[in-house]
Amino acid sequence: MKIKKSAAALLAALGLTAVVTPALSYEAGDIIVRGRIINVNPQDDSGLISINGLAQGGTSVSVDSDTVPELDFTYMIDRNWGLELILAYSEHNVNTALAGLGDIAEVKVLPPTLTLQYHFSPDSNIRPYVGAGLNYTYFFSEDVTGALNPGTADIKLDDSWGLAAQAGVDIDVSEDWFVNFDVKYIDISTDAHITNSLVGTVDVDVDIDPIVWGVGIGRRF
Repeated sequence: MKIKKSAAALLAALGLTAVVTPALSYEAGDIIVRGRIINVNPQDDSGLISINGLAQGGTSVSVDSDTVPELDFTYMIDRNWGLELILAYSEHNVNTALAGLGDIAEVKVLPPTLTLQYHFSPDSNIRPYVGAGLNYTYFFSEDVTGALNPGTADIKLDDSWGLAAQAGVDIDVSEDWFVNFDVKYIDISTDAHITNSLVGTVDVDVDIDPIVWGVGIGRRF
């Protein structure tokens, strides 16, 4: 009986806390800052690898995932609509089963993304949103790795423009702070061009198209 009463009291206290915690009511002109830990998980699909202009049947490349911090800023146009700029960079290995080469390159990726968001419940303690927008991806610090590089190889990846979509939710934990859960799909495609490698010139096009899972905290200013 005492256990039942204690459980009922605990549930009542939790319910009362949820009721009395003020919601972060979004207003036009608000700036929302979030810090997340994200996992960039490529859904890669590549064309055939070409060596010295000759396509190699049954070949492809794949791109591994990376977990990194992310910072984003949202400017509220009005109580429901906001513009979010997403800033982060990640590092990825490119690998292939061709001739047992394994990892053939590593590259850093800077994909600033701007989305237009719709926030469904700007007065609630739980505020889901969806967004869509545009991504520009810049590849830098590219290196040819492993046996493919005799010491003179060089690699260049073309920059990419693509669309992005996202969905997420902000959940209040105090009058000023909230936790955030977010998922994004980003359309990223590139052509990789390797010169002076062990086998000569290597070309391949690849759709990276990552799904980006994120969790973090945020604050309204």
